[in-house]
Amino acid sequence: MTGIYARQLPVRFPPCTDELLSSWIIRHAAFYAISPLAMLRHCLPEVLSLRTADLDLTEGQVDRIASMFSVNPVTVRRMTFTNIPQSSRRLIAGEPRQLCSSCLRIVDGSHIVLRSQLLGWRITCPLCGGRLQSIGGRDCPSPFSGYRRPALIGEGMLHDEAEHGIRNWLSPSEIARLLLMRRVPKPFPDRYEPSSYRVLGVIIPDLDDVLKMQTRELPTPASPILQLHLRPALLAGVAIVQRAGPEMLSMLRGHLMGENKARFGNAIEEMVDCGRQSRTASQLHLI
Repeated sequence: MTGIYARQLPVRFPPCTDELLSSWIIRHAAFYAISPLAMLRHCLPEVLSLRTADLDLTEGQVDRIASMFSVNPVTVRRMTFTNIPQSSRRLIAGEPRQLCSSCLRIVDGSHIVLRSQLLGWRITCPLCGGRLQSIGGRDCPSPFSGYRRPALIGEGMLHDEAEHGIRNWLSPSEIARLLLMRRVPKPFPDRYEPSSYRVLGVIIPDLDDVLKMQTRELPTPASPILQLHLRPALLAGVAIVQRAGPEMLSMLRGHLMGENKARFGNAIEEMVDCGRQSRTASQLHLI
């Protein structure tokens, strides 16, 4: 086995900027006329799927792929989501959700899949800054265009946490999860449909009416990747809560009832404690 890993492929293609590892492997598989999984397992027999390769590679596995394809291990790691924290991984889709028409690339007949096409916190392209478009459907105008400025701030916060481990007083991805919990509206509406109301609607009042019109499954803390036209609301909500501080979370807790209220309160306490411990550890490091 070691001898196999040591042999470099005779023909290798340079990865494109922001290309996803599985996309790069698929391109090589097409050239060698084998299946993408066979290409992957030629390098890493123990890895069972391309999704696993994108998400969870060890340092040793990164080194083996780098050796096989004759590239720097840093380049391989940059094509994966390996270093992204678990809290942010809920926002990584299993397949491309969006694209940038300006940065769309086809190389030797193969469509290049970019990492950013799977990221549920993005509304702009990280390469050119242009607006992203949905895959497989016509985009409708976002009803939250008035929140674009705070939405871009929220996008930056979620990006910094996922890609660089940078947090403020609280994890932006955890704030996003809390904002998608169901709430009880006040005043209580005549026709109350519990699934139509989210904590986020307290901060972005227009959200309630928009969600009532949704025909697709509504976002939840466990499945927080929103359609592109809804994302500015969540991103803006994250930025607003980060700026307002813990007091706003305490206020939002008052809009929940029963088990949801208890879960929300417990999550706040746990996250604030983690943030406090993280800050203390950083200060001790400086000392």
